[in-house]
Amino acid sequence: MKKRILFLAMTLISVLQAEVVLKPATSEPGYLARILLNESSFPGERGWVSEADTKACMLQILYVLDSRIHNIPDGYRQSQIASITTQNIIDVITAGGVRGQCDGFYRDESGQFTAVPRVEKRLNYLLSIANDGTPGKFARLMNYAQGLADAYFAGGIPQVDKFASLSLVYKTPVTGRAYSWMTDKDMYSPGGNFIRIPDGQSGSLSGNRFFTLQKL
Repeated sequence: MKKRILFLAMTLISVLQAEVVLKPATSEPGYLARILLNESSFPGERGWVSEADTKACMLQILYVLDSRIHNIPDGYRQSQIASITTQNIIDVITAGGVRGQCDGFYRDESGQFTAVPRVEKRLNYLLSIANDGTPGKFARLMNYAQGLADAYFAGGIPQVDKFASLSLVYKTPVTGRAYSWMTDKDMYSPGGNFIRIPDGQSGSLSGNRFFTLQKL
């Protein structure tokens, strides 16, 4: 019995001390995890509110990317929303090049998906904090992002899209779902038929503002 208790205790310690390891940036799940992490705020950064808020932001960013493929509203073309026609989420992320749909994420001359150096530099910094001592917020957030990416490529998104049921914003009929996000400042807007989701409808998450589309 004592040996079993000791074994369980050592196993628990091992789990608590386990390092956060992101999948390689050259893999689809690793690349997707990086966009979720890069676009969301961590403790001490502008836009940080809480662990739950940042996790919600990661989830909604994933839903934006997926909706640009699988939930194109009536009256719209995918190319109008995603700047590309594709069934591949990596293509959606890299559309438009270095300063395209997802700033800093692009395909190089050989067609390999990659990111600008500042992305990996920040992630390495976050990893160093996450793996320093007992796992806390940083570790949980990084594991959450990689978990979302893994689940997506394994078959889908397990959590609910909080914007899916939107039907009215500022008295304007909308399509439901979010189709864009930008830094949460009044000066930033995708323009066109994109409609800013207000605070009262949880449109601001982790320093980002989410946008739905006007219903046609």
